[in-house]
Amino acid sequence: MIPLRDDNPTELRPVVTVLFILINFTTWFAVQGAGFDPNALQASVSNYGTIPCELTHACTLSGEGLGWLQLLTSTFMHGSWEHILGNMLFLWVFGNNIEDSMGHTRFFIFYLVCGLVAGLAHVFLSPASQVPAVGASGAISGVMGAYVVLYPQARVQTWIPPIFIVHVRAWFFLIYWFAFQLLAGVGSLGGGDTGGVAVWAHVGGFVAGVVLIKVFENRRLVDARKHGVVLSREQVARDEWRI
Repeated sequence: MIPLRDDNPTELRPVVTVLFILINFTTWFAVQGAGFDPNALQASVSNYGTIPCELTHACTLSGEGLGWLQLLTSTFMHGSWEHILGNMLFLWVFGNNIEDSMGHTRFFIFYLVCGLVAGLAHVFLSPASQVPAVGASGAISGVMGAYVVLYPQARVQTWIPPIFIVHVRAWFFLIYWFAFQLLAGVGSLGGGDTGGVAVWAHVGGFVAGVVLIKVFENRRLVDARKHGVVLSREQVARDEWRI
């Protein structure tokens, strides 16, 4: 299922959501060659992706030697056009509402923290893997976990390829997505194939979002949305950059 849009209006301009989208696309073009240069793509994935066995010292591979900084750099790397376009679509659909619930500064920190937790989950559950893991999906999974806590009844316009477009509740869409990742992850523990997808990063990021949303949310912004209260420009200005 592919989300197209939700029916959840926002008050704040999603400046940080847009910023992260721009950073990801800039990295994709400037560092990874937009996938048109196989050598640049392979080098970027190897040098800046998260390689669990390097971090757990189960192997020694040639690369940039970034150590645990890999957990951050890998969040802005992607493996293909399909990969980055899919991730940025999910970020746009769900990110603006979570930014709206926190304000810009808190959302910036929240996104990065979820990405780091997602990377740690992948390393912990795949400690001997030599395959570089890249992509923003761990951080975006945290955004999705936060969304299901705050806005479970929102409707998501969803494309079910090849032709069906339906409207489903956010809780159904997100729990279905999470269950799919979890089942794939459990299957991989028995030696199953995940198709090269770091599903435990998705699971870890989602759980981080569920747990951390109550820490990062701006209660006044959230309560105003839930009760249909329109905040003044002055009230919004006080909260949107609050830490």
